[in-house]
Amino acid sequence: MNALAATNRNFRHAARILGLDSKVEKSLLIPFREIKVECTIPKDDGTLASYIGFRVQHDNARGPMKGGIRYHPEVDPDEVNALAQLMTWKSAVADIPYGGAKGGIGCNPGDLSKSELERLTRVFTQKIHDLIGVHTDVPAPDMGTNAQTMAWILDEYSKFHGHSPAVVTGKPIDLGGSLGREAATGRGVVFATEALLAEHGKSIKGLTFAVQGFGNVGSWAAKIIQERGGKVIAVSDISGAVKNPNGIDIPELIRHKESTGSLKNFQGGDSMDANELLVHECDVLIPCALGGVLNRENAADVKAKFIIEAANHPTDPEADEILAKKGVVVLPDIYANSGGVTVSYFEWVQNIQGFMWDEEQVNKTLQNYMTRAFHNIKVMCQTHDCNLRMGAFTLGVNRVARATLLRGWEA
Repeated sequence: MNALAATNRNFRHAARILGLDSKVEKSLLIPFREIKVECTIPKDDGTLASYIGFRVQHDNARGPMKGGIRYHPEVDPDEVNALAQLMTWKSAVADIPYGGAKGGIGCNPGDLSKSELERLTRVFTQKIHDLIGVHTDVPAPDMGTNAQTMAWILDEYSKFHGHSPAVVTGKPIDLGGSLGREAATGRGVVFATEALLAEHGKSIKGLTFAVQGFGNVGSWAAKIIQERGGKVIAVSDISGAVKNPNGIDIPELIRHKESTGSLKNFQGGDSMDANELLVHECDVLIPCALGGVLNRENAADVKAKFIIEAANHPTDPEADEILAKKGVVVLPDIYANSGGVTVSYFEWVQNIQGFMWDEEQVNKTLQNYMTRAFHNIKVMCQTHDCNLRMGAFTLGVNRVARATLLRGWEA
């Protein structure tokens, strides 16, 4: 099941549990605005190249729309719609005052020089500058984009609207980016894990963890788990997988990956089949890579007692049912990986105030938000007698529906 079908299914299930009026349900599903623009730039060799840029703005009932911009050759409109919608529910679960958006440009960033990427980013910004803004829609980095991309958008946008650091988040620190933003999603995953484990009378200390995906999110999560006394016994990414029953030295593995570009030939553990990681013997499994990795083929063989969805949509609905029957507790992506958007919100707040926080304040406030969100989800689970995924979805959808009705849009 693709991301859009799964998101729609979860939304409809939540709407049924909440008893939403069918007109409200329909209006919540339809995006507020979809933008598609042509971006033509001169390449370094003097030839012209055209690309399609787009932005889906899903909902603004609770505040400005928020979501990433990705540069990727296969930009699937369905997937972008699903991710924009998911950002609406995710912001509401985290209780930050945003709606959802998503966008990007259909290009292969690896085939473009830095100056070509800059020209493309600036042309895209020129085309959409009057449809984004500090209180309208606030982009952020995503696949194929980074802090430098945000710096170019900020600069181009500011030519039209004056200096506006809060128009994008995920900026370089020197241009108003927030301390703690780089580690935010991974750190949020750890705070979410701690909240869940505490509910079951456990803590990270002494438990065993398997982490799939060792990019930004996976490496930060693994590092912080180890610092808190957890034992990371298996790690995998696109290049391979490593296991060590006594615990992998994560800082050492990060250094190895930085110097060699892969997890292969790491001396501090044995190599293993990357596919085996998901069914490896461990207490907690953290998928941080792609969607759909847990499915009907492998779900029955999962040995972890807890699954923390750091990736977007890593568990198929069919796998959900199999895992539930086995008594595996799944902490849903819509909550587990919301640390990134929460610290993006802190960055936006700091920019609007013109007053920057120290890293300790960022991390402490993130912990408060993640812990409070977990308890709010548990209340919904008890009220509606449902699992954590539906608890999170009902919490998010209910907040957006209430805001929509209070603003009088149902008339």
